[in-house]
Amino acid sequence: MAKGKSESLTDQLKRIIDDSGLSIYRIAKEADVPQSGLQMFVSGQRDLRLGTVDKLAAYFAIRFTKPKGRLPAA
Repeated sequence: MAKGKSESLTDQLKRIIDDSGLSIYRIAKEADVPQSGLQMFVSGQRDLRLGTVDKLAAYFAIRFTKPKGRLPAA
């Protein structure tokens, strides 16, 4: 990752899935998300729907927080 550039949410979620040590099958079953879609996401073949991201965030207890201070200009 380039210095000063933050990791994307997609990359963070893929890393969390990989670091969990759990199988895609188990994550999909326990988080109630489609296994094929999750496998394709992890392999970089597709993106996830927001509903799936919501379920995975709940499963992994991921919280999005507002950054302190002002957001950078686009």
